[in-house]
Amino acid sequence: MDCACWPAPATPPTPTPGNSSLPADAGGKRAGPLPPCDLRASARLIIISPGMARRSRKMPTTTPAQRIYRLILFFFFLVFVGVAGYILIEGLSPLDALYMTIITISTVGFQEVRPLSASGRLFTMALVLLGVGAGAYTFGTIAEFLIAGELAGTLKRRRLMRAIERLQGHYVICGYGRVGEQVARGLADEGIPCVIVDQSSEAVQRCEECGILYVMGDATEDETLLRAGIQRARGLVAVLDNDAENVFVVLSARSLNPNLIIIARATTREAEAKLRKAGADGVLSPYQLAAHRIVRELTRPHVMIFLEKAMGNDPELYMEEIRIHPASELVGKTLGEAELRTRTGANVLSILRGADQRVIDWAPDLTLRAEDVMVVLGRPEQVEALARLAGEERFLLRSARRRTGRNPQS
Repeated sequence: MDCACWPAPATPPTPTPGNSSLPADAGGKRAGPLPPCDLRASARLIIISPGMARRSRKMPTTTPAQRIYRLILFFFFLVFVGVAGYILIEGLSPLDALYMTIITISTVGFQEVRPLSASGRLFTMALVLLGVGAGAYTFGTIAEFLIAGELAGTLKRRRLMRAIERLQGHYVICGYGRVGEQVARGLADEGIPCVIVDQSSEAVQRCEECGILYVMGDATEDETLLRAGIQRARGLVAVLDNDAENVFVVLSARSLNPNLIIIARATTREAEAKLRKAGADGVLSPYQLAAHRIVRELTRPHVMIFLEKAMGNDPELYMEEIRIHPASELVGKTLGEAELRTRTGANVLSILRGADQRVIDWAPDLTLRAEDVMVVLGRPEQVEALARLAGEERFLLRSARRRTGRNPQS
C-alpha cells in the first residue's frame, strides 16, 4: 500500500562531467546539473487560456478564528464611527459620544444624554442596525468555532469506530513506533487489515495521514483493546517501547481472546521469558534478529538471497503456508495421489501437523489430513491454484486484495 508517510527512497541526480554550460556559483565552482524540463507540462501552461487558469484557482476560505478576529476589528471600527458621528452631528463631548455609542450598539436602551436631532436619530438607527447585525454574526461565528470542532471530532470518531466494528480476523498492533510502522506496512502489502493502538498524538496523526484505522488509548487497558476489536481479531502484535507494558498487553489480550495469535517484542532475556509465561505465542528481540541476520549474510549469502526473494514480493518466486480445509478434496489422499506438482506447478517443501506443528518429511505415501499446513514454493499463480485445491479461503482473499491493490482497511 503506497502512502505519503511511507515514501520511496529518492534517487540522487547524477552530475554530468564536463558540462561547460552549467552556471558558476559565487566561489567560481560549477553548479549541479539543471533539472529536466517537462515539455508536456510547459506546453499545457502555454496553451491554457487565461479564463481557464482563472477558473482553476481555488476560492480563498476563512476559518472561524479569522472571522472572529475580523469581527473584533469591525467592532472597534464601529465604536470609532459612532463616537465621531455623535461628536460631528450632535456636538457631544468625547465621553458622552462614547456613552451614546456603547448603549446604542449594545441596545441597552438607557436614557439619552440629551434629545437628538433628526440627523442624530437617523444616525442612531443606522448604528443600531449595524450593531445588532454584527452581534448576531459574532454569536453565530463563536458558536461555530466552539461547536463545529467538537462535532467534527465526534463524527470522525464514530466513523472510525464503525469501520473497526466491521472488521473480522484483523490484527491489532499495540505501539506505532518504528517497528510497529513496519509491521503495519507489511500487513498492508499482504492485504491484511490492522488496527493501531497508541496513546501518542504524533502516532495518531501519522495513522490519519496513511489512512490506517487506529484507537487512541492505553494498550494495557482492556477497554482500549475491546475498542480495537480484540475479540474478533486474529492476532495481536505487542511492540511497545517498554517490556513491562508489553507483558501487560499480552496478559490482557490473552484473557480477552484465548485463541488470539500473539507476537511480542522483548529487549532482554528476562522479558522474553515473562512474555512467554504471559501467553505470547512468539517473542522476538530486534537485536538478536539483527545479529542472526548478519551472521547468515556472512556465512550463507546465497541462501539469504533465495529467502529474500521467496519471502518478498518477487513476481517469479513465492513461498507461502497453506492450511488444508476439512472439506478439501486433498484430505485422505497421499502426496503421490494428489499430484500437486503436476496439477498446480507448486512445490510442497514440507508439512506441519498437530498442535505442536511438528515438521513431517515429504514422502509420496504421506497421507494429507485436515488442518495440515503445507509450506509451498512457486509462482504466485501456482501457489494460488494449490490454495484453491486446499480450500484456503483466507489466502485467496488476501491474494485478491494484493492483486487488485484494494485497501484492506476499507
